Amino acid sequence: MKEDYYEVLGISKGATAGEIKKAYRKMALKYHPDKNPDDSSAEEKFKKAAEAYEVLSDADKKARYDQFGHQAFDGNGGGGFGGGGMNMDDIFSQFGDIFGGGFGGGGFSGFGGGGRQRVVKGSNLRIRVTLSLEDIANGVEKKIKVKRKIQAPDTTYKTCETCNGTGQVTRVTNTILGRMQTSAACPTCGGAGQSIDKKPSDADAQGLKVSEETVTVKIPAGVVDGMQLKVTGKGNDAPGNGIAGDLLVAIQEEEHATLKREGDNLHYDMYVSLPDAVLGNSKEIDTVTGKVRIKIEPGVQSGKILRLRGKGIPSINGYGKGDLLVHVNVWTPKTLSKKQKAFFESMREDEHFEPKPESSDKSFFEKVKDMFS
Repeated sequence: MKEDYYEVLGISKGATAGEIKKAYRKMALKYHPDKNPDDSSAEEKFKKAAEAYEVLSDADKKARYDQFGHQAFDGNGGGGFGGGGMNMDDIFSQFGDIFGGGFGGGGFSGFGGGGRQRVVKGSNLRIRVTLSLEDIANGVEKKIKVKRKIQAPDTTYKTCETCNGTGQVTRVTNTILGRMQTSAACPTCGGAGQSIDKKPSDADAQGLKVSEETVTVKIPAGVVDGMQLKVTGKGNDAPGNGIAGDLLVAIQEEEHATLKREGDNLHYDMYVSLPDAVLGNSKEIDTVTGKVRIKIEPGVQSGKILRLRGKGIPSINGYGKGDLLVHVNVWTPKTLSKKQKAFFESMREDEHFEPKPESSDKSFFEKVKDMFS
């Protein structure tokens, strides 16, 4: 089980953005690979801290993590859609924000302090997938056609002459504090360390071409509208020896004909005829796993809520299932025959038709309170 991101950085859940940044900076300095050569334990802590910061420093990702935990970033392609798929280049790219842009030239250049070749990542692709309530309740595997850029066959590359294959250029500036060294992506090759040598006529300037591919996306049960999944490596390819970007899958929930979702719970309006309300009956209703028959007790009151436990939506965190709340609505006829009207006229003074609420018959406001408690 993954460690809690707040515990990894040693901060509370209510930490401010400044406190999160300060905690990560402290850990990055402490466990940086250059300060701890050949120490796999320090390297692992360095990566965990970077993953935690990558999520908690982003307001949207932090909100999803606070609500759903690690489950919000699990699922597709091994990397989730948080920090789990970060490589060392992703981590070092954070330093411009954390250390003001000069960290790379301050003695920490990467593993072993040598000239690390920057790995370029291809651009991400975004798609939207519409899911039915049944898909969300049961989990589903979707096959999606995606047009993505891939490296064209027969494309060859050569070492970039500007950066000699490192992907970076270094500049030294004299300041009142001494010589300041900074590194930036090579403007010639864009940080790839390579430039095009030969490419086919149908490839673009980076040696890439558009190809259609069918991607399988496993969507876990319990996802919510607006949630974003990530399929690692199914975005656009990067030129040369770079790594592919990711496919970001946004979830859109389709409205159900009879069921309304509220978190993990579902609501169903059941309309009951006056005879059925008086005499009792059974009625078939919809659930996300098929139809079920529910018993109507004689004398049921309009507004009563019947709770079917475990018939709602599974929790995205794996904490069981929500319930299906069935709202009873007794349907009063608007038109009557002479015979029916005469019957009800005769019942006006009958004690059986006089309202006699008992202490167990809760008011509307009490029922609403119970629903949300």
